[in-house]
Amino acid sequence: MNERPKKHSLTLRGHRTSVSLEDEFWQEFRSIAAEDGRAINDLAAEIDAERGTEIGLASAIRLFVLRRLKSR
Repeated sequence: MNERPKKHSLTLRGHRTSVSLEDEFWQEFRSIAAEDGRAINDLAAEIDAERGTEIGLASAIRLFVLRRLKSR
């Protein structure tokens, strides 16, 4: 359980950024995007647009994944 987050590059509305998440979150985030028939960059851009300024993108993605898992 001492896994460190891993950095991955994403492109959000034409701009490159990197996000650090644990492998389990990356795997589930990719699965959700595939379930929804969406590219991971598009889903990340939507989360980014809705997150506001009080929370970082990595945290917003983690919360998104958690909420989706809890809603199943």
